[in-house]
Amino acid sequence: MTTYAPCPKCGNSTAEKVKFTWWGGILGPKLLTHVKCTACRAAYNGKTGKDNTAAIAIYFAVIAILCLGLIVVIFATLGVFMMASK
Repeated sequence: MTTYAPCPKCGNSTAEKVKFTWWGGILGPKLLTHVKCTACRAAYNGKTGKDNTAAIAIYFAVIAILCLGLIVVIFATLGVFMMASK
């Protein structure tokens, strides 16, 4: 069993890994070592013992920018194909 930093809210020393979140799916919690306290159910970074809110916002922004970039590339490619087919 892996040991995590104590809970910043209640000080409990046991936490469980979060496997899935709405903001990060399966990958986000693994990247941020997102854990949940077994006593008070507060979620935090298991390595640092600090709140993950800022890291989650950055993660969410990066994913949103990557998705937006992918959409732009797809539409640009479609535009090139449409022009080439004329």
